Amino acid sequence: MSKRFPFPVPYGWFAVAHSDELPASTLKRLNYFGRELLLYRGESGVAATVDSYCPHLGAHLGRGRVVGDHIVCPFHAWEFTGEGRLAKIPYCEQMPGRAEKEAPLRAYATVERNNMLYVWYHPHGELPAWDVEALPQAGEGDWAQARRQEWVVKTIPQELMENVADPIHFLYVHGTKTLPDATIRYEGRNYYSRQNADMQTPKGIVPGSIEIQGTGPVGGWTLFSGICDTFLMSFTTPIDEDHTHMRFVFYKKKVKGEIPKGGVADAIIADIIKQFEEDTPIWEEKRYWAQPMVCAKDGPINKFRRWYSQFYPNASPENASPENKAG
Repeated sequence: MSKRFPFPVPYGWFAVAHSDELPASTLKRLNYFGRELLLYRGESGVAATVDSYCPHLGAHLGRGRVVGDHIVCPFHAWEFTGEGRLAKIPYCEQMPGRAEKEAPLRAYATVERNNMLYVWYHPHGELPAWDVEALPQAGEGDWAQARRQEWVVKTIPQELMENVADPIHFLYVHGTKTLPDATIRYEGRNYYSRQNADMQTPKGIVPGSIEIQGTGPVGGWTLFSGICDTFLMSFTTPIDEDHTHMRFVFYKKKVKGEIPKGGVADAIIADIIKQFEEDTPIWEEKRYWAQPMVCAKDGPINKFRRWYSQFYPNASPENASPENKAG
């Protein structure tokens, strides 16, 4: 039986936890990228991510503990740094020769930004090729976090992000009365989309817009401007080659120092979540066609796929197997 999707796990920065899910001197088990990982925060407050199994005799480090800024194996108390270096063997002063030449425990670059913890994943261990953007709306100044939502979806990140390039489905899946008139462009590792979103109110039309931006396969952010300014960070994190952990984090622009609640403020968030959940059963059962039969009125789906293919180290839509061709 062939794979459902002809792609490996993409590489890039991926959100793996909210900052407040990892207090100092604690650890958190993760299952992402088809691997078992261990995320921990040292006593100094710095977070690090390493593989889960001790290179000594294979004990799971998730049963260990954090001491200072080191992770300590539960089996023989070997200590490792956040860079995967062997720091201490409590019963032996002489380090194994291999440990002096290289880091025996694989470590993953980890950054904390936008109230999230991000991990860089590349199957061949290549160093980060870009940085994580700091977003001023992520809980700073006039903005405050309003809600979080998350799902595990049986599909790949590419399929979730393809929605940006597929405006037509809003008519038939979400029941919108008009077709979004969006401009979309792809530049290097970045993508941009913008559309007008004026809203009719009892006091007349309130001008509005929806702006979407992102870098790499992590997801991106959406700014809903107009009647109630809302900022959405969305994160697509691959669990394996067939499942994705999706996170939404909503921020609201404060009004008189308070987060807007009820009415339009809650309705906007509820509608975004509803639309995602309307798409989910389609994503989970659809088949990927490498060469879809598209028409002139469809969105720039193939352009999106060519852009996204740069994040696959060994595959792209162009080299998918013939059995994945539509029809």
